[in-house]
Amino acid sequence: MSRPPECLLRLFRGAPRQRVCTLFIISFKFTFFVSIMIYWHIVGGPRGQREFSNLPADIPCPQLVSPSLPSSTPPPVNIFFLETSDRTSPNFLFMCSVESAARAHPESRVVVLMKGLPGGNASLPRHLGLSLLGCFPNVHLLPLDLEELFRDTPLAAWYAARQHRWEPYLLPVLSDASRIALMWKFGGIYLDTDFIVLKNLQNLTNTLGTQSRYVLNGAFLAFERHHEFMALCMRDFVAHYNGWIWGHQGPQLLTRVFKKWCSIRSLDESHACRGVTALPCEAFYPIPWQDWKKYFQEVSPEELHQLLKATYAVHVWNKKSQGTRFEATSRALLAQLHARYCPTTHEAMKMYL
Repeated sequence: MSRPPECLLRLFRGAPRQRVCTLFIISFKFTFFVSIMIYWHIVGGPRGQREFSNLPADIPCPQLVSPSLPSSTPPPVNIFFLETSDRTSPNFLFMCSVESAARAHPESRVVVLMKGLPGGNASLPRHLGLSLLGCFPNVHLLPLDLEELFRDTPLAAWYAARQHRWEPYLLPVLSDASRIALMWKFGGIYLDTDFIVLKNLQNLTNTLGTQSRYVLNGAFLAFERHHEFMALCMRDFVAHYNGWIWGHQGPQLLTRVFKKWCSIRSLDESHACRGVTALPCEAFYPIPWQDWKKYFQEVSPEELHQLLKATYAVHVWNKKSQGTRFEATSRALLAQLHARYCPTTHEAMKMYL
């Protein structure tokens, strides 16, 4: 694989591993037990370790053709994925997310930042998911150093302080902070690891998606480096911090910042102002989170086309859908998306499911 930019290497090399358990070392045993239960509730539990126990750690790579781009093509932006827990075992949806992004953007660097990866010259853990992602020459797996990521941003002091206190939504809040810092420092495109990318996203700049009539969502972000909107998000993150309310530092933060940015009271008043655009639900969230089970229901190709004709990438709502099984060869909506947009992952799924 080609080397990523030197600035990324400097930022993300040698990430120290910080165990979640150290956050609770001074707590009572009961609090420790409750926190572990919440941790597995958030990140999906230890299922990912067992999921591939009967599969090889390596996978044959597909034949890939590198694109030849015209000289007038603008330089591609980086596409980022984040794993802020210590997990280094991507599940099938994670694998599909990265593969679909890599296939839709063969000219771009797809950077997967994982806090649990070893730094320096240490080799990657042997795991089917990491092996599969290594098949794609534009995918770069790098360790994530959160302290370095937040350095020289309004989030640095917050991150230093939060390491000494317990909160119920620790990992989601950490992910919310990381993505806005990443966009501000580097610019490019950020995607959650429960997206399936359908189209090239390079033409989207200073853009985010509308989740519903009342709320924006940061599962997709596309911003220029050092954009003032992201700077405002970081300042609001600290000024109005509340880690005890689900979504307060994520979708609700982006919604209130956008309203302030546009000087509006309701999202109905404006979807674009001062160079920032909030795309409609169909762009990234064609199926509301309340209807997440639709991804596991059979649909005809015609229905699928009609549902996703205005969609760039599909958010699968992993927080709700994790653990739900489906036949990889079925006509379930999610199975059809896997077969078309992440065929290498789909072949691996058929070995297991």
